[in-house]
Amino acid sequence: MERPNHDIFQNRQFAEWLHKKARKEWGFGSSENLSREDLIREKYRGIRPAAGYPACPDHTEKGILFELLQAEKNAGITLTESFAMHPGAAVSGLYFGHSVARYFAVGKIGPDQVADYAGRKGEPVEFVEKWLAPNLNE
Repeated sequence: MERPNHDIFQNRQFAEWLHKKARKEWGFGSSENLSREDLIREKYRGIRPAAGYPACPDHTEKGILFELLQAEKNAGITLTESFAMHPGAAVSGLYFGHSVARYFAVGKIGPDQVADYAGRKGEPVEFVEKWLAPNLNE
């Protein structure tokens, strides 16, 4: 059996802890007494989606976030050409605390949606198609 990467595990635990702290700061997490199973089943208020996951399949959005946060300067985290984070144990995400926020998955994307998204990003259609290939409605 392969030994798990403890850095990744610890960073994910830290992300969960920080999400709990954010919920407390927002005023609705202080009364939470959630078990590990409750956390897995997302019984808490709010969501924490991340680029590259079903709700945010476009990894290139990490570039914008990293630029805004000056992630390399402030945390020593860089992005590879494929938008993977380095060091590999790094995690990123967005926090949304609205009471009706729920996880979702982006479905299949049609050519008209690709063209519209490419226009809004200021990128060629081919660039968007490359990064959203698993979501394209062929």
